[in-house]
Amino acid sequence: MDIPSVMRALQQTSLDGPQDLRLITDAPVPRPGPGEVLIRVTAAGVNFVDISQSRGTLANGPRPPYLAGIEGVGEVIALGEKTSGLEPGVHVAGVRIAGGAFAEYMVVPAPGAVPVPDGWADEQALGLLVNWPTALAALKPLGGLTPGQTVLIHAAAGGTGEAAVRMAKHYGATVIATASPEKHEVVRALGADHVLDSRSGDIAGKVLALTGGAGVDVVLESIGGATLEASLAAAKRVTGRVVVYGAAGGEATLSNSGLIYKHQVQVIGLNIGTLIQAAPHMFGEVMGQLFGLIAAGVLGPGRPTMHALADGPKALAELEARATVGKQALRMG
Repeated sequence: MDIPSVMRALQQTSLDGPQDLRLITDAPVPRPGPGEVLIRVTAAGVNFVDISQSRGTLANGPRPPYLAGIEGVGEVIALGEKTSGLEPGVHVAGVRIAGGAFAEYMVVPAPGAVPVPDGWADEQALGLLVNWPTALAALKPLGGLTPGQTVLIHAAAGGTGEAAVRMAKHYGATVIATASPEKHEVVRALGADHVLDSRSGDIAGKVLALTGGAGVDVVLESIGGATLEASLAAAKRVTGRVVVYGAAGGEATLSNSGLIYKHQVQVIGLNIGTLIQAAPHMFGEVMGQLFGLIAAGVLGPGRPTMHALADGPKALAELEARATVGKQALRMG
């Protein structure tokens, strides 16, 4: 396949948010380096990390102007030097934290590229390397969820939240979920036992009422801001685990005196990119379990809401405003 020299892409031009994404037509097509592959992107996932990067709140994030998007799926068309295990023509999903997925071509590390499951369209594999392993890592190796326990899942109608609800029910947990009222039926259909209004006050009090005052065993915390305080208060004293993997609602303060005298719980930070790099063995186990869940029918082909590449700024703004349900993605064609 002939590889062009330039391509269409979304370029972030400031740190003022996704409204400053600009569609350009002359972005240089990247070349794969050692251990990398070049894919012709067919679809790209929209994630909160894209928003964090666009506002400069992600530590060590790219500086504008940069090509946005961390998650892409498509056909391998070229291999870098010393790259093995993949061949041109294979369709894979890949992640590049430095960006570049909102484009017609993208370079990804070969070891982290996951083949699209047989029978799935490319866009149905979005989530395999971001949303789904984040949910599973938060529930199992980090959250230590076991049958009979209770889990609180925030943002349960989002891409990660939906997967977490399905997984938690599969593992025998009671699920308390939060979402805005218009999304409650979606979350109930996923199997949640209780659904709370994420916009109402006293979430912790409602969770404690549902658990007889005991609190939950595990909290999947992706909101931040005032919701983190509610998550800490909703977890069981001493044994409760709060896995923090997002800050969509803003920063929150957690003090040592608060952990000693007010919230005696276990707080665990999770970033899937760091997990891949710092604990590859654990990530390998998570992915093995994930494909087991796919084989068992617990998780099936994704059904992202697709947007045109030019509509990327609007799609990101809607995600930031929490006006979306499920996985959001951009179509290159």
